[in-house]
Amino acid sequence: MRHLDLVGYLQPALHVPQHAPAPDQVDNEHFRAYTRSSHDVGGEYDVPIHYSEKQEEKWELNTFATCECLAWRGVWNAEERRRRQNVDVGQTIYLGLPYYGRWLMTAALIMVDKQYVRLTELIDKIEEVKQRHNKQGKAT
Repeated sequence: MRHLDLVGYLQPALHVPQHAPAPDQVDNEHFRAYTRSSHDVGGEYDVPIHYSEKQEEKWELNTFATCECLAWRGVWNAEERRRRQNVDVGQTIYLGLPYYGRWLMTAALIMVDKQYVRLTELIDKIEEVKQRHNKQGKAT
């Protein structure tokens, strides 16, 4: 079985019962497919994509600055950030969020995991910002 076909076959599907082999029955081909991370797409076939330069949006610049400040303050380092936003997420999140969206998600996860903020504090702050944004949107 080709590697890409095997990876596609092993992707979880809710309507198909999952049955993973015992560890001593995993061959090299299956091991490689099981351990493939979402961002590791080198050599895989895909459709041609037109790339164009775009100006960063304000939220992207703010995200970058915030995440760099977190690094300067010792909350995380670049390797930890990259692993959390590229390797530890599933393929759906990796492909479904914009680049800096994964940065934001990772920042939130690490801040909660390392107990810099409580999850309830984060949820309350997100709700506060949403309400402020909605008020500003209606005022303009």
